[in-house]
Amino acid sequence: MTEYEKMLSGHWYDPLDKTLRELRLAARQLTWQFNKTTPEQHKVRRRLLQQLCGAVGKDVFIEPPLHCDYGKHISLGDQVFLNFNCTILDVAPVTLGNYVFVGPGVQFYTVNHPLDALQRRTGIEQARPITIGDDVWLGGGVIICPGVTIGEQTVVAAGSVVTRDLPARVLAAGNPCKVIRELTSSEMNVNK
Repeated sequence: MTEYEKMLSGHWYDPLDKTLRELRLAARQLTWQFNKTTPEQHKVRRRLLQQLCGAVGKDVFIEPPLHCDYGKHISLGDQVFLNFNCTILDVAPVTLGNYVFVGPGVQFYTVNHPLDALQRRTGIEQARPITIGDDVWLGGGVIICPGVTIGEQTVVAAGSVVTRDLPARVLAAGNPCKVIRELTSSEMNVNK
């Protein structure tokens, strides 16, 4: 297996592999261009996002700056909004459903490092995908850890650190993030 194949399959891999470095550089160039656009350059931003990301739905809006590792492992559904300063470490796939709202400073981390210090010295990494369901709202400063899935219509309070999966239709908060309560039917009334 190549290091890229190891990375995508969840095995330990070497992030300093030449191919991986080249892919990250290409993503950095596209995000640099995206982050330098002026507010009225919507068409330019859309074109750059389509070059950067694996999938971009209709009416996606991202406030620069945006930061990512590869870009090509990011899938954005329709009507996705990412506020200022979003970081997506997309070493594994990061999938955002339709109508996802992401507050400022939210961070998605798919990458993990060994707990053993000697293994960490080798530089190896491992990644697990992140999946965000339709109609999820992530408050400002939320951190999503590797391997997390968040169910549809869930709301995660600002500043939370999500270390485990969250079910659909709940309000969750804290560090580590925990379910506070189920959302009521009136809170989930979404006109689609």
